[in-house]
Amino acid sequence: MDTMIAQASTLLLVDYQARLMPAIHDADAVVATGVLLAQAARVLNIPVIGTEQNPAGLGSNVEQIRTQCRLTLAKTHFDACADGLVQLLQDVNPDGRQVVVAGCEAHVCMLQTALGLLRAGKQVWVVANASGSRRPADQAAAMARLAQAGATIVTHEMVLFEWLGDCRHPKFRDVLKIVKAAAAPAATAPAATAPAAHSRALAPATPAP
Repeated sequence: MDTMIAQASTLLLVDYQARLMPAIHDADAVVATGVLLAQAARVLNIPVIGTEQNPAGLGSNVEQIRTQCRLTLAKTHFDACADGLVQLLQDVNPDGRQVVVAGCEAHVCMLQTALGLLRAGKQVWVVANASGSRRPADQAAAMARLAQAGATIVTHEMVLFEWLGDCRHPKFRDVLKIVKAAAAPAATAPAATAPAAHSRALAPATPAP
């Protein structure tokens, strides 16, 4: 199966922690994309799970992420699977054979957790533009390694529109509002308006009264 299916999916947000994020390259964009994914997942009734690495030392996940998560797993292993993640995923979504993963650092905890999920037999999609490291080269290396290991590397819009599948989906316009709201600060730049215009074109025309 090479398509993400909403009913079979769980969104996993790895270690967007308050004391870590200031060191992450392009952290604001990474967090914003993680939040966007979580908001859309919740609209579609897809469970959102967070993890926190040694929260006593690194703090909790930033508030924007933490409040979106149904549950947050505290861990000490870099691979959250070693701290009970697989069972937690089973508990929140018994049909959840697919896991969409994003987080930090991309080349450490996110990478090791995604590899652990692959070993556990999960289908794994990694959201590149919602995942960060201190150095861009480490993030790029993580994506390359995960692709070689069997994960599929995607962007947030690839995830959202595959979850929806059809512009007639009852939640299509709700998700589209989230996408457009996230893009709003860049709306003054002509190039930045193109994705929103394209998304509008995906929706069926509203019948005239």
